[in-house]
Amino acid sequence: MTERTGVVTFQGAPLTLVGSEIRVGDMAPDFSVVDNDLNPATLADFKGKKLVIAAVPSLDTPVCDMEVRRFNAEAASLSSDVKILTMSMDLPFAQKRWCGAAGVDAVQTLSDYMDASFGEAYGVLIKELRLLARAVFVVDPGGKVLHVEYVPDITHEPDYQKALDAVKSLS
Repeated sequence: MTERTGVVTFQGAPLTLVGSEIRVGDMAPDFSVVDNDLNPATLADFKGKKLVIAAVPSLDTPVCDMEVRRFNAEAASLSSDVKILTMSMDLPFAQKRWCGAAGVDAVQTLSDYMDASFGEAYGVLIKELRLLARAVFVVDPGGKVLHVEYVPDITHEPDYQKALDAVKSLS
């Protein structure tokens, strides 16, 4: 598996990402994760949808909490054929608990804890921590990647507006 350094840091300390870099114009790679009820989910389950896929280290951290709440609020301004997914290594039970406590109902959380399929496929698996790096991908209904942001320091928020503009450009 490909390893990349110099892409992201944690409070300035360099980290190693496992998996190939995704670029605008690539076809979105498949993944195998589980939902909050332990049901399997793959990219094919969202075929024909406009996707915003946010990878986060853990919902139980302040920046991830802010990010998912922000995308949840922004979902109201998006068309019904847009699906916002948040991927993390958190256990599905923790994701379900967090969503309930946070009132998050417009973002679907998915767990990559079993085999890091998403993390490796999208190049966001942090080797040193076995967490996902903060990144945002926008995918069109045909599976083409229209926007990619690997956030340089995982303690920082992504550029929400660029991701939202990319998904709104599909209207």
